[in-house]
Amino acid sequence: MTYMQDAQHTMKAAVWYRARDLRVENVVVPTLKDPHQVKVKIAACGICGSDLHEYSAGPIFIPTEAPHPISQERAPIIMGHEFAGEVVEVGDRVTRVKPGDRVAIEPILSPNQDGQYLMDRYNLTPLLGFHGLSGGGGGFSEYTVTGEHMVHPMPETLSYEQGALVEPAAVALHAVRQSALKAGDKAVVFGAGPIGLMVIEALKAAGASRIIAVELSEVRRRKAADLGALTVDPQQHDVVERVHELTQGGADFAFEVTGIPAVLKQAINATHAGGETVIVSIWETEATFQPNELVIKERTLKGIIAYRHIYPAVMALMARGYFQAADLITDRIALDDVVELGFETLLNDKSQIKIIVQP
Repeated sequence: MTYMQDAQHTMKAAVWYRARDLRVENVVVPTLKDPHQVKVKIAACGICGSDLHEYSAGPIFIPTEAPHPISQERAPIIMGHEFAGEVVEVGDRVTRVKPGDRVAIEPILSPNQDGQYLMDRYNLTPLLGFHGLSGGGGGFSEYTVTGEHMVHPMPETLSYEQGALVEPAAVALHAVRQSALKAGDKAVVFGAGPIGLMVIEALKAAGASRIIAVELSEVRRRKAADLGALTVDPQQHDVVERVHELTQGGADFAFEVTGIPAVLKQAINATHAGGETVIVSIWETEATFQPNELVIKERTLKGIIAYRHIYPAVMALMARGYFQAADLITDRIALDDVVELGFETLLNDKSQIKIIVQP
């Protein structure tokens, strides 16, 4: 797609050119090119941790050399993948939604046909990409076009801001559902950023009897405490020892949401014999641990990526009061301010949790 000026049909969008080069500029308004596509007028879009990585140290998911096989695009691309909005136009064969519907977008790019993902575990495709990271449009714009398999009607009771939180909440809920956690189990979450806080909410929904959050930032520890977690400051305590004390012998489950190598070891060792550690982070470096820490205690280590088949469950839980915008959104900004008041603020101010961009 070439981003050219055409005064009649342009819109503002935040376009990624390279690390530290994100520009709000006029681009062509996208149009439907397939009978299973849907055009959405975006109402709210969150800034994600992976957006920050792309901005500060990318490209990671953003295709720069060759076009992404599904979007057929490469940088410069429009960013933004946590969003909700109103359907304004649909292709001839779209059956799931109609103009006027309020929808949350599931931004996964995975092989699809006739308005459906082809794989059951569609998040595990080798071609995995994301709308708003891998080309094809994005949520930091006024309009975008997606496949109908990517749009989910929102319950009437949810606001558009709440709809923009469905994507990160889906990551958290998928992480907890992929673990073997049962009601009454004890869990520890390493990292209380946006996803870590949502893992706490997902653990509450799943019936965890005790939730511990390990986090350096005092502001984020307070946030975790507000959501009902016991908190541990890793600068004040031996984390593993402290978690074993607070759980009377070790957590049943640990969730690693920092991507920091030393933390992975702590997460594994914070569980008791037979415990499970789930890695939720995307990593920029390698991490080491002593395999005997798994072997001798028969612990399990597993990873998760994104989510699948889970948006309706997330929205049903939101309607019941979980993953609330009031607990998680710390600022609202205009699209024009996305770099200074959005990305730069999040990089420098750990008191911010989720910033919502309103195109």
